[in-house]
Amino acid sequence: MNDSQPSSALGSSVPLTPPLYTSAVYRLPDLDALDRILDGQESGFIYARDAHPNSRRLAALLAEVEGAKWTITTSSGMAAISALVLANVERGRRIVASHRLYGRTTQLFQQELPRLGVQTSFVDTSDLEETKKALQEPAALLFVETISNPLLRVADLPALARLAHDANCQLVVDNTFATPILIRPLELGADYVMESVTKMIGGHSDVTLGMVCGNNDKRAEIAQVSSIWGFSSSPFDCWLTERGLETLALRMKAACANAAALAEWLPSRPGVARVAYPGCSDHPDRELAVRILSGGFGNMLCFDLAGGREAVNRFMRQAPNIPFSPSLGHTTTTCSHPATTSHRYVDPAEKQRQGITDGLIRLSVGIEELSTIQDELEKGLSVA
Repeated sequence: MNDSQPSSALGSSVPLTPPLYTSAVYRLPDLDALDRILDGQESGFIYARDAHPNSRRLAALLAEVEGAKWTITTSSGMAAISALVLANVERGRRIVASHRLYGRTTQLFQQELPRLGVQTSFVDTSDLEETKKALQEPAALLFVETISNPLLRVADLPALARLAHDANCQLVVDNTFATPILIRPLELGADYVMESVTKMIGGHSDVTLGMVCGNNDKRAEIAQVSSIWGFSSSPFDCWLTERGLETLALRMKAACANAAALAEWLPSRPGVARVAYPGCSDHPDRELAVRILSGGFGNMLCFDLAGGREAVNRFMRQAPNIPFSPSLGHTTTTCSHPATTSHRYVDPAEKQRQGITDGLIRLSVGIEELSTIQDELEKGLSVA
């Protein structure tokens, strides 16, 4: 048995890179120590599904950047949404949600929660009157994305917070596309913010992680749900994410600048039928985006190829240095095809209503030199 403590080997020195704690379980001297930890009288760890040093450290850093009193890390963005919903909604309760959401989020609300006796009303949250009307019937949560996936509509968070609170409802914001660098929804009235940390915060496509944060007193309840349902984060992913968080502001600044430049450049390229970007003058939420976003309009950009699915295939084959990679947030530019990936299981009529066509490409713009991205896009567009 090894009784040595880590600090004895380090002496007075402190590692510049925080250590990774891979242990799944922690040893305790006696039952009294166990009681003190479980009763919150003493800091410590028992079992990694409940808490571990890397999750606690990352949670503290995320709380600071989000302007939150507390943060809980989870195994994915979907785990974050699930934990939050399970802690706040019970059988017979109702959710009001934007009808422009990530496809798996829509599936959770539309297919999975009804099995638990929870119904969701989907509305156009850009229409404040429609949203107000939907909230006249009691609802536990109003769920929106700051910048919607994939066509980048911007939510009026201050107005939606007022509507929700007037109806005794809590506002939940998925801030994945914006990140806390562009907006901190808790400061605009949101009750909860969740992020798919897998994306821009992690930033290197090597973690799967989520988070929930808030300024209320629900932390313990959500943490318990996360542990019971097995939504807990892994030490390694938390450790890697801390590295990504350190460069988030720099990466977002560079990626937003590239995306804005591409949004101006793409409409003149052959075969491009439309461009969707909140910073464009013709975007329906341009004025709102200017008002509530800070430091840019995001790194996500959509453009539609007139030739449909086959044009997308030709583009991808001709531009392999913009990888078809159905996620987002990497340091380099990648592309996705919402109709067959993030929104694959959405009803065809609903995809048509949202404008998710077979020719729609979603770019996650990276931090490369702008000319490098443009040169590769030119290759793909030349045959698309």
